[in-house]
Amino acid sequence: MIVPFLFALQVAAAQGGPAATPSSVTQSSVTRSSTTPTAAPSAVVYHGRSGQLSARMPMSDATITVDGKLDEPVWQSAALLTGFSLYAPVDQRPAPDSTEVLVWYSATAIHFGIRAFEPHGTVAATLADRDRISADDNVELHLDTFLERRRAFVFIVNPLGVQADGTKAEGGGFIPGANVSPGMNDLSADFVWESKGQLTDFGYQVEVRIPFKSLRYPIGSNQSWGLQIDRKVQHNGYEETWTPALKAGASFIAQEGTITGLSGMIHGQTLAVNPEVTDAVTGASGPANTGWQYTASPQLGGNIRWGIGSNFVVNGTIKPDFSQVEADAQQIATDARFALFYPERRPFFVEGSDQFNVPNTLVYTRRIAQPDAAAKFTGKVGRADIALLSAVDGQGTGTAHPAVNILRLQQAFDQQNTAGLLFSDRTGGGRTNRVIGADTKIVFKKLYYAQFQLVQSTTESGSTSRSGPMWEALIDATGRAFGFHYSVLGIHPNFAADNGFVARTGIVQPTIANRISVYGAPGRVFERYTGFLRLIGTWKYDDFFAGQSVLERTASMNNSFTFRGGWTLGASPTFTRYAFDSAAYTGTRVPDAAGVARPYVPRDQLNGAIVNLSVTTPQFRRFTASLSTTLGQDVDFLEVTPVHRRDVSASLDLRPTEQLRVTATWVSSNFTRVRDGVQTATTRIPRLKTEYQISRAVFVRVVSQYEASVREALIDPTTGRTLLTGSGTSYTPSTRRVTNNLRTDFLFSYRPSPGTVVFAGYGDTMTEPAPLAFNQLRRTADAFFLKASYVFQPLH
Repeated sequence: MIVPFLFALQVAAAQGGPAATPSSVTQSSVTRSSTTPTAAPSAVVYHGRSGQLSARMPMSDATITVDGKLDEPVWQSAALLTGFSLYAPVDQRPAPDSTEVLVWYSATAIHFGIRAFEPHGTVAATLADRDRISADDNVELHLDTFLERRRAFVFIVNPLGVQADGTKAEGGGFIPGANVSPGMNDLSADFVWESKGQLTDFGYQVEVRIPFKSLRYPIGSNQSWGLQIDRKVQHNGYEETWTPALKAGASFIAQEGTITGLSGMIHGQTLAVNPEVTDAVTGASGPANTGWQYTASPQLGGNIRWGIGSNFVVNGTIKPDFSQVEADAQQIATDARFALFYPERRPFFVEGSDQFNVPNTLVYTRRIAQPDAAAKFTGKVGRADIALLSAVDGQGTGTAHPAVNILRLQQAFDQQNTAGLLFSDRTGGGRTNRVIGADTKIVFKKLYYAQFQLVQSTTESGSTSRSGPMWEALIDATGRAFGFHYSVLGIHPNFAADNGFVARTGIVQPTIANRISVYGAPGRVFERYTGFLRLIGTWKYDDFFAGQSVLERTASMNNSFTFRGGWTLGASPTFTRYAFDSAAYTGTRVPDAAGVARPYVPRDQLNGAIVNLSVTTPQFRRFTASLSTTLGQDVDFLEVTPVHRRDVSASLDLRPTEQLRVTATWVSSNFTRVRDGVQTATTRIPRLKTEYQISRAVFVRVVSQYEASVREALIDPTTGRTLLTGSGTSYTPSTRRVTNNLRTDFLFSYRPSPGTVVFAGYGDTMTEPAPLAFNQLRRTADAFFLKASYVFQPLH
């Protein structure tokens, strides 16, 4: 672990500077062309900045090899898309880097030939694992096959042809397949397609073939699809698009162009059977004198995918693997009252997950912890989306395994407007939870959208039943220089969503946010400033309607500065004032002078004032780095006492060679009690990940993460006595908790195509008495892991 890290640091120090083509690129992995291409006389040119945004697609029955050369005759007659515009950090300007994209299609696939010219700098390209090319130069192809102007398939390639793929959707909340917000790329889904690239004297060139069987699109001939092409340039941090997309818009996808004339496509029915076998052998120290003991847990499972035409997909799974070959990166809960959100990673659940997208994350499939079996149907009828998921969760109470059903319907109307319905239930273990809701999003005048949601839940447990609503209303404006986001969210104390992720109930929370943006002149060092002024009030649900005082209030000003070359600086002060709900502390008691446990009554109000400072470097030739810190006075919610808070988050991403990546991160948080200077809570989490990409299909990885944390016993700020924790009539004094654990995971991965994989790994957990000492480490647990799966396609 230490040797490659030190080697990477040495190389980064010696070869810093702007992003460049890796000097270690070999002929075996990359071919460098010395010929500058010119457009063929027969090519029909569609120039984005000239408003030529509807390109007619030529069709050919030519058979070609995807090799990145673009030398077959069919490319001479392909449609040529060029005339790109700058989108970020500043829009409404010609792109400084020229890009040409050739497009044609056959009966079975759509083909793209990308020529990215780079006269101003050098190209960043590495041999990376799938979906891990964000630090490279890359080109995104957005295909809106239903011409909805709110959702698109995304195919991304770096200069070597390494792939990333997924979906982009606008609307809803967190996309349930990944921890991403609306409008961001969700890379959790994997499609089957081909790509090959090469570095050239003019920049780089990539060839892409996307089979129609990997897409969903309407039934019928003479189709038009939405298309956006988005190029990311690392040496200057620019984002460039084929259509002149504007920052002043409620939708990025809606500013796409179109490709027309599509007919005669062959999709047919596809059937993919994906059996998988996993085995985890876990070890732990047994009773005295029995030595180390291991337990094996082999499991046979699998997935099936049936594509019914171009529009409907049926998925099934039996005992799916969690696919967490890399453990979730540890998060620190600075506000201990709320749970942490972790993304979904299981392939069965992430495919088509955008169709289960619901505002306020009312669908969160990680609640289905260990499914024995599950089935899913997703498709489209006209402009209506249909998504149905049913599962039997193997993790339940006793033998009563919960049954889960989720139905999501969404109807589009006008151009980008939608109306949706949700039904969700979970039954088992003596508990039944049902959620029924409706939501709508309306886009108007291209700059504004309004969103409304109304949901009702009913929960029955034993002989008791409780129900309550969730509701939200918001309006948003996305102007180039000014924007706003005004919303109000209400969640009844009895509301519950057993299949969703709702971190807090029993509140009403209005939010007022205003944004201003200032842009620098072309060629200047300063490129953009963005400031968000955000005011948030939080009331107890009943207090809001009774006109009672606010429970919490927050005022923040998030300031972000972007400079030439990709440097970003941030400075964000936040001011808070908290009152405390005694009902949230029913599990806490305080002893009186006689030692009798009394209800804990928190202090009336506490103030906080913190500031977050951050800096992020550009993507240099061999590294990128970021550093942020949060300082000031905050609140320890467990003790309800003011504390001095100091958080640090830092990352260093090193790329010493084309194939080696080293990522080092540090996350820490420190609470120091104001009244006596005692450090009440300290957490430090260093993490080091080293990856070596042997080929596009094979890599080895080592991830090592240390968690050192101390939580002192909780003290009543009024009496100075140790608080008691527990429930019912059983309460015990809180005690000091210490964790000093080092977790290391080794992984070999062979993944030639989505679904066909071989993973082999080993991980162990060690502990020691002193934090980060590394001199008395003792192994407490370890595990060997093996997974093998293969995709059979009997119907193709």
